[in-house]
Amino acid sequence: MSATPTTPPALRPYLTARHTLLWDEADAFAAQYIAPRAARMEAAPGRVERKVASMLGARRWFAVTVPTAFGGLGAGHVAKTVLIHRIARVSAAAAAILQATLIPVGALLHFATYEQKRRWLPRVANGSLLLTIAVTEPGAGGHIGGIETTAERDGNQWVITGSKIHIGNSHLAGAHLVIARTATAGVSRTSQALTAFMVESDRRGLSVPAHRPGLGLHGFSAGRLDLDHVRVPDDNVVGEIGQGLGVAQCSSILYGRPNLAAVSLGIHEAVMNTTTTYLKARFRYRGTLSDVPVVRDRIGGMEARLRTARILAYQSVHLLDEGLPCDADLINAKYLGHRWAMQSTQDAMELHGAHALDGDYILQRLWRDIQHTYPPAGTGEVQRIRLADAALNEDPIQWSEHLAAEAAWARPDPTAA
Repeated sequence: MSATPTTPPALRPYLTARHTLLWDEADAFAAQYIAPRAARMEAAPGRVERKVASMLGARRWFAVTVPTAFGGLGAGHVAKTVLIHRIARVSAAAAAILQATLIPVGALLHFATYEQKRRWLPRVANGSLLLTIAVTEPGAGGHIGGIETTAERDGNQWVITGSKIHIGNSHLAGAHLVIARTATAGVSRTSQALTAFMVESDRRGLSVPAHRPGLGLHGFSAGRLDLDHVRVPDDNVVGEIGQGLGVAQCSSILYGRPNLAAVSLGIHEAVMNTTTTYLKARFRYRGTLSDVPVVRDRIGGMEARLRTARILAYQSVHLLDEGLPCDADLINAKYLGHRWAMQSTQDAMELHGAHALDGDYILQRLWRDIQHTYPPAGTGEVQRIRLADAALNEDPIQWSEHLAAEAAWARPDPTAA
């Protein structure tokens, strides 16, 4: 079955018939349900958008990569990119709600025990549970080695104390995957000092301060978690003790970076569509602004960036679905996807002239939203350093090669007869 006209021909090597159907489904969903809410979300930045999360959950899209054995769609990373990309065209905030829970879901898929997957993933799949991943801290920022949140063992429990910030879906989630320092005396290496814990939102000592709106992504909750001697059982440890760095890095590379590339791509397409529509309707010099050579030159640059960003985003997750080493490709897609979308958005602002400064014009929302795809999962500087590691053959580990095999995600219950 060939791709429908709605899918760019350049993506056909990466899209199956199932992907194409999902593409069309996401477009229809975004047009019918997200578009009418987008203006309201933008106009009420102090309100956390809950209805969108409920609608996404009802379609099992928070479990797009979760195996069917746990109630998910089992559709893989290209499918995940399709959903985020197509929704982000209409509302980057709605796409952010989707992608933020998909990151800790990835951590559970790769590091949780079978019993833990059976405990958490079906609830994610039926939409009754959203998750966060809590790594970033007030003092350390995204520097994992600087994490100060601690977890100390007390019998068969752990006592966690610290604060996390910029936590996506913080006000919607029923559980948080918290990375905390568990190192004993004499252990200083970050690779051995951290551990991941699932912390339910109703645990005593866990508090979530009131939502504070950001520059963009209005309606999306990215807040703070404060943990004051929060107790969790041993059963809530995800992965091995001392494996928290791996949980955080794997989730960031295999999920966080491609997710953000998809958000950037959706914003980029919306910027392009908004700009070309405006220029073709703006009459000047016995024609329209789109006829002016200097304007067409700028449009051509925007189109070149968009086409290349689209291919990078989909090629990288296609490699991931194939179980091939592609860490650097995922990193590159995030890095250039944001950079090119940011450049095109600035071009669009300038091409619109003073009209771009109208407070209720969509371009302002797009300009604010694209700022939010730069810091998470590593800034541009971090991405370039990781790409330099790849160029110099100094990558310590290829998470895509080590953990991304789809078949390993749904191992049969080892206790079954």
